[in-house]
Amino acid sequence: MSRLTHFNPAGHAHMVDVGGKDSTHRVAVAEGRIVMAPDTLALVRTGGHRKGDVLGIARVAGIMAGKKTAELIPLCHPLALTRLEVELDTTDQPPTVYCRVTAETQGPTGVEMEALTAVQVTLLTVYDMCKAVDRGMVMEGIRLLHKSGGRSGDWHHAPARPGE
Repeated sequence: MSRLTHFNPAGHAHMVDVGGKDSTHRVAVAEGRIVMAPDTLALVRTGGHRKGDVLGIARVAGIMAGKKTAELIPLCHPLALTRLEVELDTTDQPPTVYCRVTAETQGPTGVEMEALTAVQVTLLTVYDMCKAVDRGMVMEGIRLLHKSGGRSGDWHHAPARPGE
Protein backbone atom coordinates (compact mmCIF):
# COMPACT_ATOMS: atom_id res chain seq x y z
CA MET A 1 0.00 0.00 0.00
CA SER A 2 1.34 3.45 -0.89
CA ARG A 3 1.40 6.40 1.49
CA LEU A 4 -1.36 8.96 2.02
CA THR A 5 -0.42 11.92 -0.19
CA HIS A 6 -2.26 14.66 1.73
CA PHE A 7 0.26 14.61 4.58
CA ASN A 8 3.75 16.10 4.45
CA PRO A 9 6.81 14.38 6.01
CA ALA A 10 6.00 16.01 9.36
CA GLY A 11 2.51 14.49 9.28
CA HIS A 12 0.67 17.76 8.66
CA ALA A 13 -2.17 18.02 6.18
CA HIS A 14 -1.26 19.80 2.96
CA MET A 15 -2.49 20.28 -0.58
CA VAL A 16 -0.57 17.98 -2.91
CA ASP A 17 1.77 19.84 -5.29
CA VAL A 18 0.62 19.02 -8.83
CA GLY A 19 2.67 21.78 -10.47
CA GLY A 20 5.19 19.36 -11.97
CA LYS A 21 2.63 16.86 -13.26
CA ASP A 22 1.74 16.61 -16.94
CA SER A 23 -1.57 17.95 -18.09
CA THR A 24 -3.55 15.01 -19.46
CA HIS A 25 -7.14 14.18 -20.35
CA ARG A 26 -8.74 12.90 -17.15
CA VAL A 27 -12.05 11.10 -16.75
CA ALA A 28 -13.85 9.73 -13.69
CA VAL A 29 -17.16 7.88 -13.53
CA ALA A 30 -19.03 7.41 -10.24
CA GLU A 31 -22.42 6.00 -9.27
CA GLY A 32 -24.88 5.69 -6.43
CA ARG A 33 -28.57 5.21 -5.77
CA ILE A 34 -31.35 6.17 -3.43
CA VAL A 35 -33.93 3.55 -2.50
CA MET A 36 -37.41 4.77 -1.58
CA ALA A 37 -41.01 3.71 -1.09
CA PRO A 38 -42.90 2.76 -4.28
CA ASP A 39 -45.34 5.69 -3.84
CA THR A 40 -42.41 8.11 -3.59
CA LEU A 41 -40.90 6.79 -6.80
CA ALA A 42 -44.28 7.19 -8.51
CA LEU A 43 -44.34 10.87 -7.50
CA VAL A 44 -40.80 11.34 -8.82
CA ARG A 45 -41.63 9.69 -12.15
CA THR A 46 -44.91 11.48 -12.82
CA GLY A 47 -43.73 14.90 -11.77
CA GLY A 48 -46.59 14.89 -9.26
CA HIS A 49 -44.33 16.12 -6.51
CA ARG A 50 -45.43 19.54 -5.29
CA LYS A 51 -41.82 20.79 -5.30
CA GLY A 52 -41.57 20.22 -9.06
CA ASP A 53 -39.32 18.16 -11.32
CA VAL A 54 -37.30 16.17 -8.79
CA LEU A 55 -34.89 14.60 -11.28
CA GLY A 56 -34.31 17.83 -13.21
CA ILE A 57 -33.53 19.80 -10.08
CA ALA A 58 -31.33 16.99 -8.70
CA ARG A 59 -29.38 16.89 -11.99
CA VAL A 60 -28.66 20.64 -11.82
CA ALA A 61 -27.67 20.34 -8.14
CA GLY A 62 -25.20 17.57 -9.00
CA ILE A 63 -23.62 19.64 -11.75
CA MET A 64 -23.32 22.64 -9.44
CA ALA A 65 -21.78 20.50 -6.69
CA GLY A 66 -19.23 18.94 -9.03
CA LYS A 67 -18.11 22.42 -10.05
CA LYS A 68 -17.76 23.46 -6.38
CA THR A 69 -15.97 20.37 -5.07
CA ALA A 70 -12.82 22.29 -4.08
CA GLU A 71 -14.98 24.52 -1.86
CA LEU A 72 -16.42 21.47 -0.05
CA ILE A 73 -13.43 19.12 0.27
CA PRO A 74 -10.60 21.00 2.02
CA LEU A 75 -7.55 19.68 0.13
CA CYS A 76 -9.03 19.34 -3.38
CA HIS A 77 -7.61 21.46 -6.17
CA PRO A 78 -10.03 23.77 -7.98
CA LEU A 79 -10.45 22.33 -11.48
CA ALA A 80 -11.69 23.62 -14.78
CA LEU A 81 -14.11 20.85 -15.71
CA THR A 82 -14.55 20.29 -19.42
CA ARG A 83 -17.56 18.01 -18.90
CA LEU A 84 -19.80 16.92 -16.07
CA GLU A 85 -22.75 14.73 -17.04
CA VAL A 86 -25.34 13.53 -14.53
CA GLU A 87 -27.45 10.59 -15.72
CA LEU A 88 -30.52 9.53 -13.75
CA ASP A 89 -32.65 6.45 -14.14
CA THR A 90 -35.39 4.80 -12.11
CA THR A 91 -36.12 1.14 -11.41
CA ASP A 92 -39.03 -0.59 -9.68
CA GLN A 93 -37.34 -3.44 -7.83
CA PRO A 94 -36.35 -2.05 -5.47
CA PRO A 95 -37.89 1.40 -6.08
CA THR A 96 -34.74 3.37 -6.84
CA VAL A 97 -33.31 6.47 -8.45
CA TYR A 98 -29.91 5.53 -9.88
CA CYS A 99 -27.28 8.22 -10.54
CA ARG A 100 -24.18 7.97 -12.72
CA VAL A 101 -21.80 10.91 -13.17
CA THR A 102 -19.02 11.35 -15.71
CA ALA A 103 -16.53 14.15 -15.00
CA GLU A 104 -13.74 15.24 -17.34
CA THR A 105 -10.92 17.76 -17.40
CA GLN A 106 -7.61 18.45 -19.08
CA GLY A 107 -5.14 19.01 -16.30
CA PRO A 108 -2.52 17.81 -13.81
CA THR A 109 -4.91 16.10 -11.35
CA GLY A 110 -7.89 13.78 -11.50
CA VAL A 111 -11.63 14.37 -11.28
CA GLU A 112 -12.65 11.50 -9.00
CA MET A 113 -13.75 13.79 -6.18
CA GLU A 114 -15.84 15.90 -8.55
CA ALA A 115 -17.67 12.82 -9.85
CA LEU A 116 -18.26 11.43 -6.35
CA THR A 117 -19.39 14.79 -4.97
CA ALA A 118 -21.83 15.25 -7.85
CA VAL A 119 -23.36 11.79 -7.23
CA GLN A 120 -23.79 12.40 -3.52
CA VAL A 121 -25.33 15.87 -3.89
CA THR A 122 -27.64 14.65 -6.66
CA LEU A 123 -28.95 11.94 -4.33
CA LEU A 124 -29.13 14.33 -1.37
CA THR A 125 -31.27 16.63 -3.49
CA VAL A 126 -33.66 13.79 -4.29
CA TYR A 127 -33.83 13.09 -0.55
CA ASP A 128 -34.44 16.75 0.27
CA MET A 129 -37.23 17.08 -2.28
CA CYS A 130 -38.96 13.86 -1.19
CA LYS A 131 -38.40 13.79 2.58
CA ALA A 132 -41.85 15.23 3.30
CA VAL A 133 -43.42 12.00 2.00
CA ASP A 134 -40.62 9.48 2.71
CA ARG A 135 -38.02 9.97 5.44
CA GLY A 136 -36.94 6.33 5.17
CA MET A 137 -35.04 6.70 1.88
CA VAL A 138 -31.54 5.19 1.86
CA MET A 139 -28.58 6.34 -0.21
CA GLU A 140 -26.19 3.52 -1.00
CA GLY A 141 -23.56 2.16 -3.33
CA ILE A 142 -21.78 5.47 -3.85
CA ARG A 143 -18.49 4.56 -5.46
CA LEU A 144 -15.95 5.35 -8.11
CA LEU A 145 -16.41 3.06 -11.12
CA HIS A 146 -13.59 4.19 -13.37
CA LYS A 147 -10.83 6.73 -13.69
CA SER A 148 -8.38 7.38 -16.49
CA GLY A 149 -5.53 9.74 -17.20
CA GLY A 150 -2.44 10.77 -15.33
CA ARG A 151 0.60 8.90 -14.13
CA SER A 152 -1.35 6.09 -12.48
CA GLY A 153 -3.27 5.34 -15.69
CA ASP A 154 -6.62 3.61 -15.82
CA TRP A 155 -8.43 2.10 -12.85
CA HIS A 156 -11.70 0.14 -12.84
CA HIS A 157 -13.76 -0.88 -9.82
CA ALA A 158 -13.95 -4.61 -9.39
CA PRO A 159 -17.58 -5.72 -9.76
CA ALA A 160 -19.36 -6.14 -6.43
CA ARG A 161 -21.48 -8.96 -7.86
CA PRO A 162 -21.12 -11.25 -10.87
CA GLY A 163 -22.50 -9.61 -14.00
CA GLU A 164 -21.92 -6.03 -12.78
